[in-house]
Amino acid sequence: MASDSSKVWTVMSLVAGLGAAAVTRKVLDRSWRVAAGKNPPENPADPDVSFPEAVVWASVTGAAIAIARMVAQRRAAHYYARSTGHLPPGLRAGDTR
Repeated sequence: MASDSSKVWTVMSLVAGLGAAAVTRKVLDRSWRVAAGKNPPENPADPDVSFPEAVVWASVTGAAIAIARMVAQRRAAHYYARSTGHLPPGLRAGDTR
């Protein structure tokens, strides 16, 4: 039973994180186009992208996607806890990673 619970949580957490990252990336791309008047850098490591632009893009996308994934996974954990009556595996007191 614990193994099934762990698998369910793993899938829930993964789907929530990936979904949040995808939506956040679309919002960031659109916001960059509006703010900068051009498409965001496809690859910030490309020498044709200015260093300041690459740093801003990498910083903004990294932070925003990390926060979105964390929020989505916290919401998934809350839903899991409401549905099962206990926290997901790895979040319970005494669980080790």
